[in-house]
Amino acid sequence: MKRAGQKVVAGTETPGTSQTSKKQKTSLCGSGFGESDPCTSMDWGSLPHHVILRVFQFLTLVDRARASSVCRRWNEVFHIPDLWRRFEFELSQPATSYLKSTHPDLIQQIIKRHADHLQYVSFKVDSSTESAEAACDILSQLVNCSIKTLGLISTAKPSFMNVSKAHFASALTVVFVNSKSLSSIKIDDTPLDDPSLKVLVANNSDTLKLLKMSSCPHVSPAGILCVADQCHGLKELALNYYILSDELLLALSSEKHVDLEHLRIDVVSENPGQVQFHTIKKQSWDALVKHSPKVNIVMYFFLYEDEFDAFFREETPVTHLYFGRAVSKAMLGRIGMNCPRLIELVVCANGLQPLDDELIQIAERCKNLTAMGLGECEVTCRGFIEFVKMCGGRLTQLSIMEEVLIPDSDYSLDRLHLEVSKHLGRMWFPDMMPTW
Repeated sequence: MKRAGQKVVAGTETPGTSQTSKKQKTSLCGSGFGESDPCTSMDWGSLPHHVILRVFQFLTLVDRARASSVCRRWNEVFHIPDLWRRFEFELSQPATSYLKSTHPDLIQQIIKRHADHLQYVSFKVDSSTESAEAACDILSQLVNCSIKTLGLISTAKPSFMNVSKAHFASALTVVFVNSKSLSSIKIDDTPLDDPSLKVLVANNSDTLKLLKMSSCPHVSPAGILCVADQCHGLKELALNYYILSDELLLALSSEKHVDLEHLRIDVVSENPGQVQFHTIKKQSWDALVKHSPKVNIVMYFFLYEDEFDAFFREETPVTHLYFGRAVSKAMLGRIGMNCPRLIELVVCANGLQPLDDELIQIAERCKNLTAMGLGECEVTCRGFIEFVKMCGGRLTQLSIMEEVLIPDSDYSLDRLHLEVSKHLGRMWFPDMMPTW
């Protein structure tokens, strides 16, 4: 890249180049009708601000910083506030991470000149404590910020969980207190606590619309209830099941609260048999759906088979279900009986017991089902075709491993894909590997 005032030459002449060749090269950039060659006459420093700004938006941070040294005009554009409304700080230890860490000099320049311009900010850190500590240090310096969205992303554990709770809370409080207009927060696997949430609510209750905070062990049901009680514009919420309660669902169902659009619940067990899961009352679920009839309720399960006792014994308005570990036939039977709003079901494993009856029951009762994925399970070809026939063309996604399907006297795998394709109204083949 040349500095302003210099001309960018399209090609270099080699000894022996003919006059004809020169004309041909010129015509690649020029019109060939006597007009000046735009490639050789362009003064890059004279481009309009909005064009340079658009170019900068497509560059990586490193290239953007280099481009700012082309000329004074480009350096001026480099510091236009619009260019710094979105920023992702990448913080890592070079010896242990694949992340390309944001240069410290650039971070200091952003904090000095653009802290009050930042609106959509995320911090991506590796698993090291040093990276998480650095993120907290930067957060602590954003005293003039007006951030609207904040994301703290760990590419691997433990990261933020190794930072002292006091340091983390202090850094986060700076943003919560100074921003005043936070609408979206995503902070998984962090030492966030109830007092921090109270600060968030006190300063951003009128603007908060999305809160995603799975795996935050220091947050109690009372803490999230405080958010639900006072943040009446909350539309999306993601949390661990241990925080979910009847009181929380009723708070989200109050007249003063807007319709909730998305509720994600992670149900996780790290130590088999060590967690006793509570049951949510049907009346509480009913109140939520009555207040927010279009709400998507998404549940991710990472449990062992003997830990499902508390779930789906009564009608539950879940819309999306994902099972990351083996789930029993009995549990899938409960889903068919008690999840009439189900839209998507993904089962990674079941065992060696055919699930024909369970799938047919799900097809009968779950009239909104449009997506299905089966991993290490077994279904007879006849049972699978019956399931597809009952669901028909509404199955927009059907991801079934080939090993799942058991040929029988009526259907081979070759005939199966033709039958399934006919009922779906499109060409379909079983998967050779999982696609979810």
